[in-house]
Amino acid sequence: MRRRPLLAIALAVAALAGFGLAARLGAQPAELPIFDTHIHYSAPDWAEYPEERIIGILEKAGVRRALVSSTPDEGTVRLHRKDPKRIVPILRPYRTREDMGHWYQDPAVLAYMESRLALGIHKGIGEFHLFGGQVDTPVIRRMIALVVKHNIFLHAHSDEVAIVELFTIEPKLRVIWAHAGMSSPASAVGALVDRFPSLSVDLALRNGDVAPGGTLDPQWRALFMRHPDRFLAGTDTWVTSRWEALPGSVAEVRKYLAQLPRDVAEKIAYRNAERLFP
Repeated sequence: MRRRPLLAIALAVAALAGFGLAARLGAQPAELPIFDTHIHYSAPDWAEYPEERIIGILEKAGVRRALVSSTPDEGTVRLHRKDPKRIVPILRPYRTREDMGHWYQDPAVLAYMESRLALGIHKGIGEFHLFGGQVDTPVIRRMIALVVKHNIFLHAHSDEVAIVELFTIEPKLRVIWAHAGMSSPASAVGALVDRFPSLSVDLALRNGDVAPGGTLDPQWRALFMRHPDRFLAGTDTWVTSRWEALPGSVAEVRKYLAQLPRDVAEKIAYRNAERLFP
């Protein structure tokens, strides 16, 4: 009669011993899911990377959701139709790459944006390139009116001056600052995050600055701890070759996020973006 209790105790001890061994061997919690807030699926990608292949890459990398824009918008729409739960569409204002240098003063681009927004699926406008001194044009003012009307986001690849200029025109804007300004130091990023409560920051292509050699930079760490709700994970597939690099970029993001408290890491990895795009 006593054998069953003794056997249960023995099994429990063995299980605890196994758990302790796993811990000593470096067993880790499940990988962080990622909400990638900087993905493009533009025309040069379509032949080599059909939608099924793109979804497979995102799945393999553990990208649970992705904010996607494309040149032209057709790529985003196709990918969204393929996997509407994973793909969050955002409207890039470029019909072709040639629009990039002058879109902010071209009324034809404005007409394109208005026609595409009529589809009713886009959660914002961007990622677009816009720099200091280029903001105060009729096209940009109309774009700002559109995003306020539709209660959607701007995704701005901009310098610090342009970010200030956008909020000067309309303080109610909700802006995602692409690449954390691309070259802006943590101090400058922090100053703008302090100043503008509705500014969020994507970290695409900043892995080497945020975590040089894989080790989280102390200034960036302090900024993440000060504003854990304002930063977003991202990679950026601006050219076709970046699709093969995406899983590695995601792994680098997870590596530096693992150096933060788990709750902060989860916010940057996916929770902040899910709050913005529920």
